[in-house]
Amino acid sequence: MGSLLFHIFYGLNWIITLLPLRVLYIFSDILFIFLYYFPSYRKNIVFENLKNSFPEKSGKELRVISRKFYHHFADQFVEVLKLTHMSNNQLGRRMKILNPELTEKICDSGRDVVVVHSHYNNWEWITAAYPMYTKYRGVGVYKPLQNKHFEKFLNMLRSRNNADLAPMNMIVRQIINNQSKNIRAQYGFIADQTPAKAEIEYYTTFLNQETPVFLGIEKIARKYNMAVVILNVEKIKRGYYTAKLELLFENTDKLPQHVVTNTHVKRLEEIIRKNPEYWIWTHRRWKYKKPV
Repeated sequence: MGSLLFHIFYGLNWIITLLPLRVLYIFSDILFIFLYYFPSYRKNIVFENLKNSFPEKSGKELRVISRKFYHHFADQFVEVLKLTHMSNNQLGRRMKILNPELTEKICDSGRDVVVVHSHYNNWEWITAAYPMYTKYRGVGVYKPLQNKHFEKFLNMLRSRNNADLAPMNMIVRQIINNQSKNIRAQYGFIADQTPAKAEIEYYTTFLNQETPVFLGIEKIARKYNMAVVILNVEKIKRGYYTAKLELLFENTDKLPQHVVTNTHVKRLEEIIRKNPEYWIWTHRRWKYKKPV
């Protein structure tokens, strides 16, 4: 998206998202038709991912999940754009963290926290809302986009409540800087991204497949002895979510290698299996196969 096209998009988005969500969901229903039926968006990839992840399910069951996924995918598109004009009061009502005291107690004791989440349910809303639930510094770790205009736009929405944002390759510097100033922080990592082929260090089993995973969460947690929690985000109804923090490890510096990684990957799989339609199946998650 060039500069001119982006500014046209930004202007249209600024006007359209003045509408309430109940009206924007009409656009979502129309978008669903284009995503699912014609011309469709990565429909073959979605079905292949579902078939390989749930070999026990019939074709009919997989098509039901696929259809539900595209409905949710379209909803999320308008929900994220609505952040342009959504007040914190609205955001707090629609994205509730049920037990923020879990990480508050850890930070009170003088230690930092790794918060693991994924492309499940509305991850952009949780990134924007999370700082409202803690008195400590929130740092969102993100993978830079090729389109810098759109990256800047998304980061503006994500940091609306004074959250810090750090590219993946800058997070260690951010941690060192915060600790040198005695700033307690909670570092949010998206755990289900695919490493570049040259960066793959480790494969684990995830959704019935050998899957390459980043080891950054584990390396940082163990090096700085951070607690590790995972966010379990549930969709209550259209436009309303709750998030519960689950403690995976209170101390990590003495854990064996790969224990942290395998644990948070396994827990994410359990969450996805419960309601698979809310995970992002359009992603080419398994494009790199484990060498024989």
